[in-house]
Amino acid sequence: MPVRIISTPKKVTAVLTGEIDHHNSAVIREIIDQALRKQQPEMLVMDFGEVTFMDSSGVGLVMGRYRTAQNYGGKVEVANLSMQYYRVMKLSGIERLAKISIKEAVKK
Repeated sequence: MPVRIISTPKKVTAVLTGEIDHHNSAVIREIIDQALRKQQPEMLVMDFGEVTFMDSSGVGLVMGRYRTAQNYGGKVEVANLSMQYYRVMKLSGIERLAKISIKEAVKK
C-alpha cells in the first residue's frame, strides 16, 4: 500500500511510502480523498518521510489535496521531506499553499 492513513478527530495524516509517480499517484490520491471526504479534518498532513522516489506527480498530488482540503475548510502540511524533495516543493511554490518541512535528521 503506497499510503497509510492515520486519523484523529481534527487531523488526517497520510504517510506516503515508496515511489510517487504517474503510475501510482491516482491510487494514492483516491485513498487520501476518501479519508478527507469521510473525516473532513481541519488539517491534512502529508508525510513524505518514507518516499524513495518522486517525480512531478508528487507536486500535483499535494496541489490537488490542497484544493480538496479547502473544500472542507482544512489546511495542508507537507512533512518529513528529504532535502531534495523540499527543494522541489519550494521551487514549485507549494509553500504558498501549505507548510512544508524537512526531515529532522536532514536539518543541520
